[in-house]
Amino acid sequence: MKTRRIVSFVILSVAVLCASAQAQVVRPERVGLSSDRLTRIEALMQRHIDANGFSGAVTVVARNNEIAWFQAQGLMDVESGRPMQTDAVFRIMSMTKPVVAFSILMMAEEGKVRLTDPVSRFIPELEGLRVAAASTPDGEAASREIQVRDLLTHTSGLMSGQASNSAVSIEFSPDDTLASVLPRLAAAPLEFQPGTRWAYSPMFGFDALARIVEVTSGVDFGTFVEERIFRPLEMNDTYFYGDGPHSNLAKLYRNENGTLVETPDMAFINGAYFSGGGGLFSTAEDYLQFALVLLNDGELNGTRLIGRRTAELMRSVFISDELPGRNPGEGYGLGVRVINDATANSTWLSEGSFGWSGAFNTHFFVDPKERIVGIYMTQAAGFGGAFTLMDDFETAVMQSLID
Repeated sequence: MKTRRIVSFVILSVAVLCASAQAQVVRPERVGLSSDRLTRIEALMQRHIDANGFSGAVTVVARNNEIAWFQAQGLMDVESGRPMQTDAVFRIMSMTKPVVAFSILMMAEEGKVRLTDPVSRFIPELEGLRVAAASTPDGEAASREIQVRDLLTHTSGLMSGQASNSAVSIEFSPDDTLASVLPRLAAAPLEFQPGTRWAYSPMFGFDALARIVEVTSGVDFGTFVEERIFRPLEMNDTYFYGDGPHSNLAKLYRNENGTLVETPDMAFINGAYFSGGGGLFSTAEDYLQFALVLLNDGELNGTRLIGRRTAELMRSVFISDELPGRNPGEGYGLGVRVINDATANSTWLSEGSFGWSGAFNTHFFVDPKERIVGIYMTQAAGFGGAFTLMDDFETAVMQSLID
């Protein structure tokens, strides 16, 4: 690894990127960012690459809908020495969740879903779930049914802790779908009374939401997001796993005793199970298009996907930072974290900023006040510095503001 060649390049030229970027590429100073200060992003990522935290990264920063920084560094394939590319495809894992929330809101706009609907209206097997309790092996009755809103805000208790995950072990077969798997969760107790705390449901809470989209739209979730979101936004390299790996798919690695070791894909990646919790593959530039829609209140380049008020609702604080389980200064909206007190959160982001991350060390944020979007993509399983890197990246982006 010491002898590998680290290829790093910064693309800041309109001439180079006009053919590939959907958003206009400009000099950072044009949008009030410092070219010199933005290079701190490169230095940050390189430190982790040199330490074998991950093999390579793609970073992008946009302001006022224009790309001011777009960089690839490191390797996307350590064994072959293939340099990281700006159009590399990544397993974005939980960055799938905001796409699911967006899809649910589309169905809500059409009157097919209400945020207060019981989940059992769409998945009948999830009616009458009980809450885990130490006093009885059968648990206790839930005070109410879990609602769509609970799933969107991680306050349902569905598959969000030890009690529920130990009660049900899902073994995926090659032909498993959302329709075949979600009813099996009927055997899982809720971790707590719905709405009483925040606890992350890494996969199945948002898988249930994806299934609700299927039930209400009449098509499978993969088809829905392709037709309703990805195609209109020209997100041509964003997809659920299909017939085989993309030619530009970055390899997934884990650091084992200081060495990067290739890691296999998750068991649910079978081409038929459209996991809302973490099944999407995407590029940094593709995901930027989605983030820009969120920044621009549901519209981008003349294409409106959701209404202004719907976009505002998604980034509103539904769950206060005072609810048990949340971080100081950081509430939760519909599928995204929301900064509700920047000083309490010790963040450089403005209040009202929102975004989310993925388990393989991907991250995005949107700062509506400063009209900035920041994204990084890597492929690192079990990366111990994920939260520190997230904070450091947001700082590196925001400290580049000069106007």
